[in-house]
Amino acid sequence: MLVQDREIKQLEYTASKIRKRLLEVVYQAKAGHIGGGLSALDMLSALYFHTLNIDPKDPKKENRDRFLMSKGHCVEALYCVLEERGFISPELLNTYGKYNSPLAGHPTSKIPGIEVNTGALGHGLSIGVGLALAAKMDHKKYKTFVLMGDGEQGEGSIYEAAMAASHYRLDNLTAIIDRNGLQISDRTENLMSLEPIGKRWQALGWDVAEIDGNDMGQIVQALDCINFHNNSPHLIISRTTKGKGISQMENHLKWHHGVPQKEEYEQFMRELDENIANHSIHG
Repeated sequence: MLVQDREIKQLEYTASKIRKRLLEVVYQAKAGHIGGGLSALDMLSALYFHTLNIDPKDPKKENRDRFLMSKGHCVEALYCVLEERGFISPELLNTYGKYNSPLAGHPTSKIPGIEVNTGALGHGLSIGVGLALAAKMDHKKYKTFVLMGDGEQGEGSIYEAAMAASHYRLDNLTAIIDRNGLQISDRTENLMSLEPIGKRWQALGWDVAEIDGNDMGQIVQALDCINFHNNSPHLIISRTTKGKGISQMENHLKWHHGVPQKEEYEQFMRELDENIANHSIHG
């Protein structure tokens, strides 16, 4: 097996394990945006275990890459990734949803590995532009990555930030849209059509790539092929399936903010255990 192929398989295995942990966390907390977390977990796994220059032993190191989860309502997925990467302990994650837990329902900078508070949709890219511009002005080498939801593409602040990023030639900035096609009340195209979304961002001066965001090989290739010296900000349109990995959740609106009942939970866990076994690098 080629080294690259083995790494892809390891990332798939990691994402499968984190999906199971995400289901556990949401079920125990009796709250959470599980559908959008599941759709984004392959991208999050690739970022945290392949791409980002970060160190859980030194979360604030000077030239660390910055990651912002603009779709902050899916924070449970981010917490699970931070646990797997070593930023937070299982004991801390188990407090999610409990009284006096420091783990809020949106990302909070009080938690190691989280840069800024996010979740007011449409704000993450603006903060990312500021961080990327600061790196340019201070001659720093770090890169900034922002994960957005497709529902938040209806926010005007997104496009103000997009224009600023192009104007300032922020080639150290990468935005990612988790394009699962569903938001809280309906399909995105029924509420506020986004297509052709790639052409829109290209017209704003961005370097755009479109991928299957649940295909780890395509994710890694897209992240590895970013040209950080082309004077253009980068956008990855990551086309995903809401609820990915749990067949009864996939592409169903009810799981935007759904919590499984006991029988459903047990059934979903069995399916995820099978997925983990299928992705095991030892199999």
